[in-house]
Amino acid sequence: MRQVARVPLAAELAEDGAFGTDLAFKGDYAFAGNYAGFAVYDISRPRSPRRVAQVVCPGAQNDVSVYRNLLVLSVDAVLSDNSCDADYAEPGGDEAATWEGIRVFDISDPRSPQLLTSVATSCGSHTHTLAPDRDGRNVYVYVSSYGPAPGLKGCKPPHDSISVVKVPTNDGAAARVVRTPVLFPGGGTRGDDYSSNTSGCHDITAYPRKNLAAGACMGDGILLDISNRARPKVIDRVKDRRNFAFWHSATFNNAGTKVVFTDELGGGGGPMCNNDVGPKRGANGIYDIVRRELKFRSYYKMPRVQSDTENCVAHNGSLIPVKGRDIMVQAWYQGGTSVFDFTNSRKPRELQHFDRGAISDRRLELGGSWSSYWYNGFVYSSDITRGLEVFQIRTPWARRAAKVRLSSFNAQSQPSYNG
Repeated sequence: MRQVARVPLAAELAEDGAFGTDLAFKGDYAFAGNYAGFAVYDISRPRSPRRVAQVVCPGAQNDVSVYRNLLVLSVDAVLSDNSCDADYAEPGGDEAATWEGIRVFDISDPRSPQLLTSVATSCGSHTHTLAPDRDGRNVYVYVSSYGPAPGLKGCKPPHDSISVVKVPTNDGAAARVVRTPVLFPGGGTRGDDYSSNTSGCHDITAYPRKNLAAGACMGDGILLDISNRARPKVIDRVKDRRNFAFWHSATFNNAGTKVVFTDELGGGGGPMCNNDVGPKRGANGIYDIVRRELKFRSYYKMPRVQSDTENCVAHNGSLIPVKGRDIMVQAWYQGGTSVFDFTNSRKPRELQHFDRGAISDRRLELGGSWSSYWYNGFVYSSDITRGLEVFQIRTPWARRAAKVRLSSFNAQSQPSYNG
């Protein structure tokens, strides 16, 4: 794969601590989250993308999703109020005077997003997932958060739940929390010196067409039935204390018969692709779904050894729509981007890659690809410090995949590809 374009971060979204985060797509536009807000890019010409809007609206991580004319932004930081002019506040302070949760924007004009409302959620919103109902009148937002502590008034342990926010698609300002289902009524997995305790979920990926979702919940991987969008129900749960430190995210294959879970060993800031860590930690776990149960098959980790100055671990990716094959593109921070085939769940193999190189050969600095996603024939990467990057894969299977066109795309709300 080769890089064909890059648009650097700019202005407030390029300042210290203003890291690039997740991506979402609508038509000819890409929306890129950032700790300082989000940017909008015109990608009608993928080899020449243009930044057309920036919204300054601080809040970690500001992961972003879009549905029709709505954009949802996650805020996992205690702020002084719910506006885009808010300051960061002290955790554990006056709960009535602080806020964290999700923000909803009107993007009917993508070049001029308008804030509609802010919805407070328990422990904030580290990530979120969109699950539209069958008639499209409402979109349900599954809010994932974690990290409870006795001193946090709005986020005390145990925190074994998610928040479900109902957003009317024609009235985004009416968004509200409708349920906070407990996913681990008996308590989540207790970790050890290596694996994490479960105290909430990090990320959930929905597959609305299949009425399924997969949750990466710190110490647990779960499969959910979302036939009733407002009442997700856990139908299976797995753990891997030996090799998974932190269940981070999930991706289904197109048939809905497999899940690729990622392990974000070290939280994304460590050099986890060196020889000392090895090929099974900080990697993907590939599971088959057999009679609605998750069955482990293999691990996949990008095969190139990275240096001790490069933060590198499994991170965000998406399926590439190749009929008859299961192919995924995935970000690995400073390890770059890897494209791999997991059609044979027991023997995944890499097909393509882009290694961006180390920021520094002398010291460990945070950077690299946060998200790498396939959208309408190209791979788009949100680089933490370098901005939006665009890649092209020139193979017969990639040319076939490019014929499958989508009107929008969120990695955490998988479409069903029929091409």
